[in-house]
Amino acid sequence: MEIVEKVREAGIVGAGGAGFPTHIKLSSETEILIVNGAECEPLLRVDQQILPKEKTLFLRGLQAASEAVKAKRVFVALKPKYKKAIEALRGEGPFELFILGDFYPAGDEQILVYDVTGRIVPEGGIPLNVGCVVLNVETVINIGKALDGQPVTEKYVTVGGAVANPSTFKLPVGTPVRDAIELAGGSLVEDFFLIDGGPNTGKLIPSLDYPILKTTKAILLFPKSHPLWGKFFPNLKAVLNRAVSTCCNCRECTELCPRYLLGHSMEPHLIMKVLSWRLAEEDKLTEAYLCCDCGLCENYSCPMGLSPRRIIQSLKQKLMENKVPNPHRKQPTSTRALFSAKRVPTSRLISRLGLSQYNLPAPLKEIDYKPNYVVLPLKQHAGAPAKPVVKVGDRVRKGDLIADIPDGALGAKLHSSIDGVVRSVTAEAIRIEKE
Repeated sequence: MEIVEKVREAGIVGAGGAGFPTHIKLSSETEILIVNGAECEPLLRVDQQILPKEKTLFLRGLQAASEAVKAKRVFVALKPKYKKAIEALRGEGPFELFILGDFYPAGDEQILVYDVTGRIVPEGGIPLNVGCVVLNVETVINIGKALDGQPVTEKYVTVGGAVANPSTFKLPVGTPVRDAIELAGGSLVEDFFLIDGGPNTGKLIPSLDYPILKTTKAILLFPKSHPLWGKFFPNLKAVLNRAVSTCCNCRECTELCPRYLLGHSMEPHLIMKVLSWRLAEEDKLTEAYLCCDCGLCENYSCPMGLSPRRIIQSLKQKLMENKVPNPHRKQPTSTRALFSAKRVPTSRLISRLGLSQYNLPAPLKEIDYKPNYVVLPLKQHAGAPAKPVVKVGDRVRKGDLIADIPDGALGAKLHSSIDGVVRSVTAEAIRIEKE
């Protein structure tokens, strides 16, 4: 189909999360298309601001996406506090506005699908298994651009936390994080750490040279004295030892787990118990595959300050390395009792995480920023790394193809985000410098 091919050529991937190639999603026919505008992680301010600004492109992209998947119903899911976005879309059809509750993780795909449709995605499954495709707001806008042949070269990013002027910018993909921090007025503290994404699901940024990716929603800066700092360096042996001596078996990590509440066989407290007490219950260990990495268990639920999520992440990695299959394929027919009552309000999560002082507006600022150089990793998406089609010394223009999808592989194309000269091509990334 022409729409799918244009999306493929534009190198569009999910604008947050794992960056699944969008042309693959649009290649399937489905009953329902859902646009995820929840933006439920604390301090993120992208989708709620760009939807009114890019309304025309959004509506165009939404129409194209719904045609591609032959959707019978289309929903745009937003929180009630995103008043400008809701007002911009009201009466625009043909789609239905769905107003979400202000809880975390409202933007989790499987929670979103259940809220909008009442359908439960099976264990180990995806929304397509229940007749749904889910796209992010910015992804839909990129689809609108792709219809005119515009590839993904820019990314909307919230720069927040302990910076002088929390802001949201549109920056070239590959822009160094240090540039984004400077644009937001610089750091308010000397000894800090950086997160790519939200405080719950984001990953630690190793240096100020780290590039903004197609999937980067936010760059958050915090002082190293903040409790979140320790969450990124768990001593797994120490965490297990603490679980043996400290876990009170309150079950809160399980009772508030989004996957458990959907009816999945996911019980973090039992995984911790099996690991820490070295019990021979391998069926419990494979439940790690069902974890959605939302972080509620360690950042909110546990009264003892334990870290089930980090333990489960490590366990999942070990299972994958040892090629242990995921045996969990149950199709729940109903949610657990008190599903709605056990949702975590975003305001309480912000308070629990110690982020109240950073929960500030990050207004969208119109700038035409051109960095001196960009570094474009070949793997900014789910699947295989892109394959370079340029060499050192080549002159490229913004939008030129610089890396392609390997033959027969799942992947996404990569385009230059600035005019410049290719200065290096490695197995990991392409560096382009402005002339």
